[in-house]
Amino acid sequence: MTDGESTTAAFAALPESWRVWSDEGDGRAVLVFRPDVFDGADYPAECLPTIYVSRRPPEEPMRRPGSASEGWYVAFTLEPEIHVRDLEGQYETRADAADGAVDAARAFADGEVDVHDVYQVPRETYLDALDDLLGSSPGRSPPAGRPGRRPSRWAEYLSRR
Repeated sequence: MTDGESTTAAFAALPESWRVWSDEGDGRAVLVFRPDVFDGADYPAECLPTIYVSRRPPEEPMRRPGSASEGWYVAFTLEPEIHVRDLEGQYETRADAADGAVDAARAFADGEVDVHDVYQVPRETYLDALDDLLGSSPGRSPPAGRPGRRPSRWAEYLSRR
């Protein structure tokens, strides 16, 4: 596989809860977590966990077409400006970045990242509801009840927004 090829096949290893939102010809790709629930009704759309594969570092503004870059990058956001730095990285090739993105998605889906540590000002009710959606978080037990049911803490969060 060359850097210019689509790596949708590499993204086939994504955990079931993740989707390829876009996989563009220039190499950029966007992966999203549970877009079926981050629709504004159940969970706020602006909080859609997203992984970006691109030729620019996460902290740089968009590049002009044709500008040079040093390698490939994986950026992981829980919402705009809220990065999960432990799941981000720089790679030599797009194929390596795609593998890194799949690894990041798996770590998130498996609850290996404590999302509470990412926020400078924690939004505890929202983060507890996100923990429930993930099924658990580090140091916590999975929620009781059926998988996929709307957590009661989520109703509390929605009433405060």
